[in-house]
Order: sequence, then C-alpha cells, then structure tokens
Amino acid sequence: MKIVVLTGAGISAESGVPTFRDADGLWEGHRVEEVATPEGYDESPALVQKFYDDRRAALASVEPNPAHLALARLEEALGPDLVLVTQNIDDLHERGGSTEVLHMHGELLSALCRACQSRMPWSGEMSGFPPCPRCGVSELRPDVVWFGEIPYEMDRILSALSEADLFVSIGTSGAVYPAAGFVQQAARSGARTLELNLEPSEGTVWFHEARHGPAGQLVPAWVDEILLRVTP
Repeated sequence: MKIVVLTGAGISAESGVPTFRDADGLWEGHRVEEVATPEGYDESPALVQKFYDDRRAALASVEPNPAHLALARLEEALGPDLVLVTQNIDDLHERGGSTEVLHMHGELLSALCRACQSRMPWSGEMSGFPPCPRCGVSELRPDVVWFGEIPYEMDRILSALSEADLFVSIGTSGAVYPAAGFVQQAARSGARTLELNLEPSEGTVWFHEARHGPAGQLVPAWVDEILLRVTP
C-alpha cells in the first residue's frame, strides 16, 4: 500500500507551535506581507530576520507529540511506500523519528543564500547578517517558501500523489494552494482520501472520509489501523 501523508499547522499546534495566522489575519502581530513575502524582506530585512530568529529559538521549547511519533512508526513499517509531506517549517517530524520528510515550505533550521542559491543547515541567528559559509556574501535569508514563491519538492510530491493508494491530510486548513489541491489530484489518480483534522477544513467536501478531533488521538489510532493491515 502506497500512502501519501500531508501535515499542516494543526499537527504542530498540539506541541505548542503557534499556527502563524491569528483570527485577525495577523502572524504574531505582523501582516503576512511584512514577514512572508520577498517584497517584505526587501523592505525590512531586519524585521523579517528577527521574526524567524524568534521562531527558530522557540523550537527548543516544544517537543513532538503522539501524532509525530505515530507517523514515525508508520515510516518504519512502510519504508518508501510512505511519502510524508509537510507544510510545516519546524523539525518536529524529524525529532519524532521520521527520516524522510518533504518540507514543501522550507525549514526554519535551514538558510538560503540569495547570492549563490546554496541551502545549508542553520540553527543560529541571522539578524546580524552573517556571511554565507559557501560564498562569503552576507545574503543569507530564512530557507522558507514565502507567498509568491514556488514550493519545494513539487515534482516528487505530484509523482507520489499519482501513485498513491491512500492520501491522508492531517491538521491542514485546506485553504493554501497548491497543498489544498492535493486531495483532488490524488482522487483523480484513484486514491482513497482521508482527512484527520481538529474540525472540518475548507476542503473537507473533497475527501472520501473525514475524522475530526485532536491529531494526537486521531493519528495514532489511524496508524494502528494501517499497521494491522500491512504487517503480518
């Protein structure tokens, strides 16, 4: 059985990671345009660097929850037959034990050099505009996909969706494309589709089945169901 799992902010929210966008549309007090667009960075690079420095530092205070741990168990059982895609930029999947994670929106613990286009692990601050370890130019920015930029790993993701027997969306709003369209792409290729979310998402209508409640409860229970089917 080939399974594609997509995770969103809801799975990390249960670990205490803020979901960025508040009810008033602000991201921790900032307009989206200020901290999540190339134009915002060009206008106020110091503001944007501090915003992501703070979020990077906050990772130390959160831990993977049972949903992350359950998906790691599923990877151990299925190997390459599981493709785990996340919209999240934290490292909770990896810390929960998953080793193959497609971060379509980039990673907080990575830097992108605007001068040489290199991507590299980065755990410290960028507010001081340190030089790129590869080219020496002080053009490092967060390796995060901002609005208006192309998500990472799209070829691999679309290929996996075309081959999937089951597509599962966990903790996503169903509002941000292209990820919001994955359920329809998977269904067109013949996959069954399942939503696991705290409440109905904007895309719930497109799923064959939807289960609503905390990811920390729903995901381990679903993984147990799958393991009963695929293991002797």
